[in-house]
Amino acid sequence: MRSAPLTRKTPLKASTGLQRTPFKRRAPKKRPGHEPKYLAACRGERCYLQFAGCCSYEGDPTVVPAHQNQGKGTGLKVHDRFSVPACHFCHALYDQSGIDRETKRATFDWAYTRWEPARAEKMGAQ
Repeated sequence: MRSAPLTRKTPLKASTGLQRTPFKRRAPKKRPGHEPKYLAACRGERCYLQFAGCCSYEGDPTVVPAHQNQGKGTGLKVHDRFSVPACHFCHALYDQSGIDRETKRATFDWAYTRWEPARAEKMGAQ
């Protein structure tokens, strides 16, 4: 038995494609203690952490601000004031190695006492 072809009673409307509603982006959350001027002061500096046998100390292009690990937690970071310039290798050693906590703290404290006057001089000149 032969059936009749399927036909629509009403014609199809022409579609213009998917209509997307505009997506509103939220402003980034302000982190307490975020001071870009302290991070900018680390740019172009030498490594101050200087773990033994880890970096070349001078002229390393991978220098970034390394924040103090004491007082941080999941989703938390200490104030940018407590950061020192560190090369990639020293920063990774400080953050991710199995070195005991006392050695890491002593190294950071030593670096910070040397960096703080240099940063104050650099920021005073700006």
